[in-house]
Amino acid sequence: MPGQAGAAAPLERVIAAMAAQQGHVGGGLYADLVDHLPSYRAVPRELLDRVWQEHFQRALAVVREGKVPAPEDFREAGVARDRVARGVPLGDGLRAFRRALGAIRDLFIAEATEHGLDPGLIVDRTKCLWELADVASLQIAAVHRQAEVASALFDARRRADFLRGLLYGTLSAAEIHSGAAIYGLDASRPYRAIRAVPYGDADPDALDRSLASRGHGRGALFTVLEEAVVGVVEARPETGDLDVTAGLGPPTDLAAVHRSFRAAGRLLQAARAYRLRGVYDLSDLTWRVAVVAEPELGELLLDRYLRPLEAEGEFGALVEESVRAYLEGGRRIREVARRAHVHVNTVRYRLRRFEELTGTSLDAPGTVVEVSWALAARALRTPPPGRAPTGFQ
Repeated sequence: MPGQAGAAAPLERVIAAMAAQQGHVGGGLYADLVDHLPSYRAVPRELLDRVWQEHFQRALAVVREGKVPAPEDFREAGVARDRVARGVPLGDGLRAFRRALGAIRDLFIAEATEHGLDPGLIVDRTKCLWELADVASLQIAAVHRQAEVASALFDARRRADFLRGLLYGTLSAAEIHSGAAIYGLDASRPYRAIRAVPYGDADPDALDRSLASRGHGRGALFTVLEEAVVGVVEARPETGDLDVTAGLGPPTDLAAVHRSFRAAGRLLQAARAYRLRGVYDLSDLTWRVAVVAEPELGELLLDRYLRPLEAEGEFGALVEESVRAYLEGGRRIREVARRAHVHVNTVRYRLRRFEELTGTSLDAPGTVVEVSWALAARALRTPPPGRAPTGFQ
C-alpha cells in the first residue's frame, strides 16, 4: 500500500490541516442541507453539529489508517431513530450523509495536493473515503429502515391504546381531546363506532389495511382488537365487494362513543348470526337484532308456527315459503304468485292451509309479528345457498 514511514509526517500535516477546517466546512454543509433538503430544517443545529463531528473524525481515522471500519462498527441507530421521529425520509438522510462525505473528500484532496502528498497515497485514501461512503450508506439505510419499522409499531400500539380507551370509555376528556388532535379526529363532530370481521377466512390485519386504504373521510380510525377490526368513522364505510361483516353504531360525540361501540357489537353479532355480508346499523336490522338476543322466544314461536308444517313434508316447505314471501312482500298475493310462477289460487290455498295447521289468522297483526319473528329465527338456523346475502328484502 502506498504511504510508508516516509509519508507518515506529510499525511499527519494533511490531517491536521483538515481538522483545522472542520468547523468552517461544517457550517457551509449545514447551510447547504437546510437549503436543499427541507426535511432537515426540523433537525436542531446542535444535533447536526454532533453528527458532523462523528463523521469527520471517522473520516480522518480512515485517512490516517487507510482502513474502513466494519459495518457493525457504525453506531447509527440513535441518529436513525431521531431522523425518523422528525420525519426525515431515508432518501434525505442518505443524501445528507453523501454530501458530508463529499465535502470531507474534497477537503482531503485539496489539502493533500496543497501539502504535496504522494499521488499514490492520495488515490489510495480517496478510494478509502469512497468505500467509507458506500459501507456507511448501506448501514445507515439498514438502521433507518429498522427505526421506521420500530416507529410504525410504536405508533400502531399507541393508536390501538387510544382507540381501546375511547371505545371502552376509560379515557378522560383531556385524553380524548389530545388523542383526537394526534389522530385527526374532530372532537366537535359526531362519530360512529364500528366492529368488523372478515366474512370467511381472511386475516383481521388484512381487513384493517383494506378498510383504512379505502379512505372514509377525515377522521376514520381503525385498529385490530380481539380478532376484529374496530374504530370510529364519520359515515358508513363504502366496502364495495370487500368480504366483511360489520356492525355500525349510532352517531354520537367522542366522549360517548363507547355506547355506540356497544351497539355496534350487538349489531355485528346479529349480522353474523344471519350470515350477512356488508355493514349494518340498527335501521338495517331493526327488530331482527332482538330475535338474535331472545333465542327462547324464537324457539317458542317456531314450535307454534313453523314446526306444525314439518308433518306436511314437501308441501309444508312450500307453505312456509309462500308465507315468508307473503309477509316480506307486503302481503300482496298476486306478487307472491308472480314471483313463484304459480296461480294466485295456489298461493291462497297455501296461506289458508297455514292458518288451518297453526290455528291462527294471517290478518291478525299479532300473528304477523309472531310469524315474522319465527321466520327470522328459522333463518338463523338455515344457511342460505350461494353467496352471503347483503341485506333483507
